Amino acid sequence: MLVLGIETSCDETAAAIVSGERVILGEVVLSQLDEHRPFGGVVPEIAARSHLSHIDRLVAEAMRRAGIGFDALDGIAATGGPGLIGGVIVGVMSAKAIALATGKPFLAVNHLEGHALTARLTHDIAFPYLLLLASGGHCQLLAVEGVGKYTRLGTTIDDAAGEAFDKVAKMAGLGYPGGPAVEQAARGGDAARFALPRPMKGKPGCDFS
Repeated sequence: MLVLGIETSCDETAAAIVSGERVILGEVVLSQLDEHRPFGGVVPEIAARSHLSHIDRLVAEAMRRAGIGFDALDGIAATGGPGLIGGVIVGVMSAKAIALATGKPFLAVNHLEGHALTARLTHDIAFPYLLLLASGGHCQLLAVEGVGKYTRLGTTIDDAAGEAFDKVAKMAGLGYPGGPAVEQAARGGDAARFALPRPMKGKPGCDFS
């Protein structure tokens, strides 16, 4: 089985050809960091327009690297959410257009489910397993029991880790993207200088803050 996957949920445009044997035959990722840097964060409208400008070229390049034509594909997949709605629409409509033109089935993939199962793409991990899903917009603790079978044990009650990194970097004037800048600054910092609160200590459940 060969599937063309398209990802446009935030600030990176990506396309890849993946086999049923969990082998990536060809992939291309285009970052939008330079486009968003002047604004200190991701601007949804700019992100969507950039996806629209580059998606066709990236799909063609991924196919070229895989050394196959569209007739060799068994299906077309794209991130169907959650994500920035403008970007998600670009990816879904591009994938649907390819599916319609080639007569291949289309599959919308949940962004978080992709994160939850990615570890099985590179490692032989058996179900069930415990997953810490920490991304730009989400922070969850999940029991992964199988494909499509997930139990959320805990989640952030405010900002996800990625959001917190970006906000701290912007407030401190460290630049964009915030994660690497905060990490670099922390290496020379004093972890004991401030007594930070631990709001969830002693409370039941596995939620984060």
